Amino acid sequence: MLPRARLLIAIASALLGSGCNPPAGGPPAPQSGSIAPRVIPQPASLSLAGGAPFGLTKETRVTLVGANPEVAAIGETLAGLLRRATDFPVPVSTPTNGSGTGSVELRLTSDASLGEDGYRLTVSSDSVRLVAGTPAGLFHGIQTIRQLLPVDIESDIGVERSWLMPALTIVDRPRFGWRGSMLDPARHFLTVKEVEQYIDLLALYKLNVLHLHLTDDQGWRIQINSRPKLTAVGSLSQVGGGPGGFYTQQDYQEIVRYAQARYITIVPEIEMPGHSSAATTAYPEVSCSSTFCVDKEETYALLDDVVREISALTPGTYFHIGGDEVVGLTPEQYAHFIERVQPIVNKYGKQMIGWEEIAKARISPTTIVQQWKSDSVTAALKYGSKIILSPSDKAYLDMKYTPTTELGLTWAAMIEVNTAYNWDPAMYMPGVTEQNVVGIEAPIWGETVRNIAAVEYLAMPRLAALAEVAWTPQVSREWSGFRSRLAAHAPRWNYLGVNYYRSPLIPWSIGAQ
Repeated sequence: MLPRARLLIAIASALLGSGCNPPAGGPPAPQSGSIAPRVIPQPASLSLAGGAPFGLTKETRVTLVGANPEVAAIGETLAGLLRRATDFPVPVSTPTNGSGTGSVELRLTSDASLGEDGYRLTVSSDSVRLVAGTPAGLFHGIQTIRQLLPVDIESDIGVERSWLMPALTIVDRPRFGWRGSMLDPARHFLTVKEVEQYIDLLALYKLNVLHLHLTDDQGWRIQINSRPKLTAVGSLSQVGGGPGGFYTQQDYQEIVRYAQARYITIVPEIEMPGHSSAATTAYPEVSCSSTFCVDKEETYALLDDVVREISALTPGTYFHIGGDEVVGLTPEQYAHFIERVQPIVNKYGKQMIGWEEIAKARISPTTIVQQWKSDSVTAALKYGSKIILSPSDKAYLDMKYTPTTELGLTWAAMIEVNTAYNWDPAMYMPGVTEQNVVGIEAPIWGETVRNIAAVEYLAMPRLAALAEVAWTPQVSREWSGFRSRLAAHAPRWNYLGVNYYRSPLIPWSIGAQ
């Protein structure tokens, strides 16, 4: 969880020139009574029971049924959240004769209908029962429990108040399996702690992928032991000057571990064959004008070393090779390069991902194509490949909200919160159906993003909107209800020290109710 000091950091960063507005106001005054459910993403099914609410007390405990080490860790995560704000002891136990009154029960089940990420939550006056088929489902379920409680639950100082949850039943599972965002430390370097702060935001809204754009023309950000000049030379710059930086392999492993504990997969991206100036400056023997030399064996030897070392550090399934915006190569040269790199990625046990241009080569059915501009992605369908939707006019978080927004760019669109929310992935592109789409990803490119406060300002509240696009069935989504629920999350962000854009489209006063 994010410490209370983050609020001061975010405000200071904003005032010192990040171009961000500080969070308005402070944490809300304690309130009594229960509140209507204001969960984001909207659950697939939510039924209010109409009975008395459940209240946390000094007797509340977290109980684990059929526990394994992962479930025990999730139980401790929930208990830690509850202890911090309430000052209640909240023990975690594995009872042999039932959970009993006053318990918050976590249970694994064999119910296949919940899928990999789904859960069932039942709240009554005497207990809370969370059931899932996987530990990931339990983890997503505790984010719902967190959001059903008063926002003061985010405080790291004990608050005296009633801690009530409405009586209800939720049966929930995501629309798409891939629900992600992308950070770009290549353009402006972000520290390990800053990346972890963003991971916490992803977890709160049930996102499960963090794509790290680790290299570009402006910097190489990951240590490769067999190719030390990549960081010794290639990491020393960033957009606008400055010292740049890079992640040691230990740093990267720390990010991976932090994400794993929150059921988020890290997807590393190494840009190739273009956007490669940082690498080719370090190793000029593989440089041909503006790209890697596609006809030199030295190029593929270097890339083999890079893919091998990063794959060994990355337990996730995927390796992203970039592949976008390549100039200076013929179509044949470009296709040759992609077709040489794909077996390298596969050799090290990874599934290749690339920006949509890679569909101009012959790709494997297991290769995933990431859409961003829509003029080449449908070519992937003839190979049987699946698609990640990242439409630049809907999901690019580095685009400005309005013409007056200080941070961000405008080349793709200006994206207010309603624009990020009001689209259907199954209807976005002619010829691309829901069955072709593995999920949604919201990139935040780093040209104007100098620190985590700037990242948060551009991401929030659009990240929450896109999380609902990726999770909630289309039939259950509507803008009016979402904007009201979103407004109620602002006091939670204030507690967490999250910087955000106060869109005039959102009735923020609801958050004070």
